[in-house]
Amino acid sequence: MRIAVPLQNGVLSAHFGHCERFALLDVDASTRQIAGREDVASPPHQPGLLPAWLAERGADVIIAAGMGERAQALFAEQGIEVAVGAQTAPPEALAAQYLDGTLTLGQNICDH
Repeated sequence: MRIAVPLQNGVLSAHFGHCERFALLDVDASTRQIAGREDVASPPHQPGLLPAWLAERGADVIIAAGMGERAQALFAEQGIEVAVGAQTAPPEALAAQYLDGTLTLGQNICDH
């Protein structure tokens, strides 16, 4: 499994479409532990680009603070699960919470 987390200044970005980079966290399926991390620079913002771009990089899940409904639908079309409404934290902490079922998701802060 590969979990994508949009980053701004090393923690979860408030708006995934305008983040600096993505942390791509590889998870060992048998232990559900983080096995590795790759940080990749985000491409220039272009509506609709990120779902396919992250799918090409093997993402299975994206953890985001806010995301528009269209983007969520595009991720679903790519087979990528979306967890929206996460609070700002380092990517490893968010992934660990997701894996153990304790990730708290609040309000989707994106209104478009």
